Amino acid sequence: MLSYFLYCRKSTDTEDMQVLSIAAQLSELRSCAKRECLNIKETFIEKQSAKIPGRPIFTDMISRIEKGEAQGIICWKLDRLARNPIDGGQISWFLQRGIIKHIQAHDKSYLPTDNVLMMSVEFGMANQYILDLSQNTSRGLREKARQGIYPGQSPLGYMNDKRTKTIVLDRKQAKIIKQAFGLYAQNESRLEDISLFLAKNGIKTDPSRRWQSEGGNPLKKDQISRLLSNPFYYGYFYYGGELHEGKHQPIITKKLFDKVQAVLEERSKPQRTKIEPKTLCGLFQCGECGMMVTCESQKGHTYYRCSKKSKTVKCCQPYIREEALNRQLSEEMQKFSLPEDWAKELNKMADNDELNLAQSSAGLIQETRTELAELKIKLKRVIDTYIDQDIERPEYLERRAVFMSRKKTLEEKISDIEQGQNNWLEPLREWLKDAQNVGKISLNENLIAKKSFAKKIFGSNLYLSAKKISGLPQTQWAALAAAVQNKDKIPNRCSVVNLYNEARTYFSKNV
Repeated sequence: MLSYFLYCRKSTDTEDMQVLSIAAQLSELRSCAKRECLNIKETFIEKQSAKIPGRPIFTDMISRIEKGEAQGIICWKLDRLARNPIDGGQISWFLQRGIIKHIQAHDKSYLPTDNVLMMSVEFGMANQYILDLSQNTSRGLREKARQGIYPGQSPLGYMNDKRTKTIVLDRKQAKIIKQAFGLYAQNESRLEDISLFLAKNGIKTDPSRRWQSEGGNPLKKDQISRLLSNPFYYGYFYYGGELHEGKHQPIITKKLFDKVQAVLEERSKPQRTKIEPKTLCGLFQCGECGMMVTCESQKGHTYYRCSKKSKTVKCCQPYIREEALNRQLSEEMQKFSLPEDWAKELNKMADNDELNLAQSSAGLIQETRTELAELKIKLKRVIDTYIDQDIERPEYLERRAVFMSRKKTLEEKISDIEQGQNNWLEPLREWLKDAQNVGKISLNENLIAKKSFAKKIFGSNLYLSAKKISGLPQTQWAALAAAVQNKDKIPNRCSVVNLYNEARTYFSKNV
């Protein structure tokens, strides 16, 4: 009497959605064995796809059959045993050699004397089903991507909606993600700082590498870098190396995303390890040799001096104590304090400009829409060129990504104009606020705040020579200092108008 191994398999893949469950297979096959008077020596249950070789339970069963522990197999269908040519070939070979003397399926028997062609056809059909399924699935996913629906696991800040099979916002996390992008765009935070910011707000990882709100560890640097580089957050996504426009709701604007990419690129450049400087280090250049001013501490006091690193100039500049340098810096900054009555007039002029620009924005919107329409034609043309096989795929993907990125920029530009968000007005208003606060900051003992404002005024054009400070202020600040200095010679109204015109010209060109 032959001994049989009963083998049941259920895959988690879509290929097996119509196959009976393990419990159902066991029930049916045990009934079949009882009806056919087959002796079941042992039962093997496996939950793994058979599309590739290497199933541990199947391999163990075949090894024991080869040793003679059993001579037959009971299974639901041949495709439960194999869906790849290697496992299928092994089963066929063992049956031909008589190592396996009988295979009993729920509706059919297979013997060593049977026509091998029929078994080969059945195994071939099972293997072809896998190949067709893979191609059909890939085609379906590509079509889903073309429709603007990301065919994959949602990134941090989003959720997969199982009902609609789309990706929707996780409103709690989306708010934190937007703050993280804004924080990094300021170029004052490291990737580690962003990771700690997210962790502080409950966004960490778990062992399954999915995002969670409790437990887990802070995200690693490479994870943060990928997050900040993911176009998904401004409404686009990559699939199959191709950039697609998504239908999901963006968390950030393309403008903010571009700022973050610029910071990532700047910070990716190798930098030397720096010793933490004193407060006013990095603010001044030597007026004699052009080298940076450094400092050192002696007998409880901080002294600033030229670093004397020039190879062409033998610098002889003396030391200056921090207290004296601070006092001069305060006096220099006082020249750029905006009078209160001037600030009110300048803000009124900004309000009038905003109103006038809103009325004249229709022409600019039309111009941008024309460019957008031309860009869409170019995009269609490059797609048609690729379909006609006139360009290679790498060139097509590169050109398409450029056009798609520009398209998003133009769409946001139209949106900004329609909402009355003129790029230069907001920086101008911020400058007016700073100019009002300069006087207070210059009298404050907070050296960090004072240094920050000095950089806004002078940029990198602040010099120290013979223990005296001198500087070349930026255009708008120079105009302010000149207007304040001449306010007794020129009527207030003229001074304010001239100052506003110079500031408007500067911000219009530099934003």
